[in-house]
Amino acid sequence: MSEPVKLPNIGPKSAAWLRQVGIRSREQLVDAGALGAFVRIKRAGFRPGLNLLYSLEGAIRDCHWREVPEQRRAELLAAADAAGATAPPTRGKPMPPAEPVRTIWSDDAQRDDAQDTHRDEDFSHSGLDSREGGSED
Repeated sequence: MSEPVKLPNIGPKSAAWLRQVGIRSREQLVDAGALGAFVRIKRAGFRPGLNLLYSLEGAIRDCHWREVPEQRRAELLAAADAAGATAPPTRGKPMPPAEPVRTIWSDDAQRDDAQDTHRDEDFSHSGLDSREGGSED
């Protein structure tokens, strides 16, 4: 089995994303282009940042991502915005906003019992109490 190709600016996480979208060599990255690879990664359900887009361009140019000319970065950003507007939604359905939790008490006695059982001391034995400074020995 051959060693994975090491590209400048591409760390292990980004390399894994590239492999998972079918880009396994520098030649394949050049063929896809920085924007094409970025869009494939995004459409696969990952959440890449813009630094990845610039890093991919730097890998193609064989330079550090900060050395990518500002004009080229602006072009990539504009193209990514345009591509993002037409990209399909990520997998799965969006979660509805959470509603506040409401407790309905049938009588005042139940409410008093519940409040008595949830005192701060109840949490100190689990190490969750921040005043303790950590878990017990």
